[in-house]
Amino acid sequence: MDTTKLLNNLVTAVLVIDANLKPCFANAAAEQLLAVANHKLLELRLTDLYQQLGVEEHILRDAVASNQGITVNTAPLITLDGQHHTVDLTLIPIEDQQNLSILELRQVDQQRRIHQQLNMDAQQEAAQFLVRNLAHEIKNPLGGLRGAAQLLSRELESAELKEFTHLIIEQADRLRSLVDRLLGPQRPTQHTEHNIHQVVQKVLKLVEMALPENINLTRDYDPSIPDILMDADQLQQAVLNIVQNAIQALEKSGGKILIRTRTQHQVTIGTQRYKVVLALSIIDNGPGIPADLLDTLFYPMVTGREEGSGLGLSIAHNIARLHGGRIDCKSAPGQTEFIITLPLQ
Repeated sequence: MDTTKLLNNLVTAVLVIDANLKPCFANAAAEQLLAVANHKLLELRLTDLYQQLGVEEHILRDAVASNQGITVNTAPLITLDGQHHTVDLTLIPIEDQQNLSILELRQVDQQRRIHQQLNMDAQQEAAQFLVRNLAHEIKNPLGGLRGAAQLLSRELESAELKEFTHLIIEQADRLRSLVDRLLGPQRPTQHTEHNIHQVVQKVLKLVEMALPENINLTRDYDPSIPDILMDADQLQQAVLNIVQNAIQALEKSGGKILIRTRTQHQVTIGTQRYKVVLALSIIDNGPGIPADLLDTLFYPMVTGREEGSGLGLSIAHNIARLHGGRIDCKSAPGQTEFIITLPLQ
């Protein structure tokens, strides 16, 4: 069996480094974790591939030179693109290969994220069940109320009195529309092949027409990402909801929004693992999301803005779920990132 192919199918990041801490091999998981392409990864020293690692350089160097092993649990790792990870680090000397060692970096925050996603999906499903039942109870009397108002309007001759029946009909329609928005899409629709960048470009074309001057919107696309099966209109709505939230977060102070696409390898969504997925990130440098909202951010009617409806993220989460994907959020003052992850079949 091809050893390189075997190592590239591992979830754990594996590098082979020499006494100068220069990698001479890195598997696909290492590229993904460090967010550095393989050709560049093999040109640089290990310490130039991250901002911070929970092990000092001289400790790694001495261990490789003396053929010693190292194990460090829950070591912080900050990559060159500013991503924060927690890893279990293991350095193992290679027998019969002087001054060469295998460095394993196993993400432990991934297991925590998987558990959080499963928990959130279960709670979201319970919330959707409650909303569906509530919608049924609201829609039936609303229909009767609207019908009665229409009948009453036909019997009235006074234009002044008809204004009241028109108001009842208008408000009943508004409530019905709100309930429909609360429900959002419930079942998978017909999916056809589309390019994710064309979907994103439609969204950006919409928002750029009214984009405040103090907000800078930039793109960082991976053009090698293939077309995927999707409902383009639904995904456009999901991306639009998140981008609009980012714009609203920056309206007062101004700032930057980055739209980035990448592929990731060996990613688990729910209980299923995929060899390759699409990761679409919407990143802003605004004030961040309050910590007490992060756990319930994708629930219906949850919002941090007084004028917000709390429906945009809930609908986006449901659309990602109907595409076999997920949405994650990482937020701190100065950087909020929403990541839509979709399988590449």
